[in-house]
Amino acid sequence: MDLYKRLKDNRDNFFLIAGPCVIENKEMPFEIAEKLIEITNKYNIPFVFKASYRKANRSSIDSFSGIGDIEGLEVLKKVKEKYNIPVITDIHSKEEATLAADYVDILQIPAFLCRQTDILLAAADTKKIVNVKKGQFLSADSMKYVVEKIKREGNSQIMLTDRGTMFGYQDLVVDFRSIPTMQENNVPVIMDITHSLQQPNQASGVTGGQPKMIETIAKAAIAVGADGLFMETHPNPKEAKSDGANMLSLNLVSDLMEKLVKIKKAII
Repeated sequence: MDLYKRLKDNRDNFFLIAGPCVIENKEMPFEIAEKLIEITNKYNIPFVFKASYRKANRSSIDSFSGIGDIEGLEVLKKVKEKYNIPVITDIHSKEEATLAADYVDILQIPAFLCRQTDILLAAADTKKIVNVKKGQFLSADSMKYVVEKIKREGNSQIMLTDRGTMFGYQDLVVDFRSIPTMQENNVPVIMDITHSLQQPNQASGVTGGQPKMIETIAKAAIAVGADGLFMETHPNPKEAKSDGANMLSLNLVSDLMEKLVKIKKAII
């Protein structure tokens, strides 16, 4: 069974997309992947390893953006090959779609770029699975036009991810009606349980967050029927070079997954 069908048709459990925000070095992704594989195998959760090879959307020009494009992509490829797991990464332009497609299984369109037709069509043309994050400025219903663009290019391997909606300048809220609304497009719908807790546009130039609410958002998402969860995790979020303020510490992942699997079983 191909990857998209396995994720889309899985009814026994949710799937998990997880990993560090960005590839910080050539060693840490393997440490994180090994721990996440151990956890997801234990709870029979289909798993996709996530890491950005480059972060283009940063508040400050001094913020860390990656170890180099090819170097980062090579790390993702090695994780994929070593552990025989699918991998996903962000792209930020139509040129990056072609580049990254040679290394990963799923291309992810960041929320700020979800209406950019050229990048959506370029991602679709690779014939890879395309995961599009709902813009913080869009309604869930409007994501049907994103799906339409990708399908019109001949690619039906589409996933949509909610990551909260802007509420003022420095906060996000999660409207859980978005999950069933986006599922009306007959695509898997994912809840991003870490970025939805960001507190962007801080005066310091570094995005804040509310990681203590990750479990709350995750439980609610599973309860309303999300097909998958997306989260960023790190052995020491305080030392993470990107988005540390809203990550889940790696040592807390197992306990959270155990609770979420119980909720999933209860609603099947």
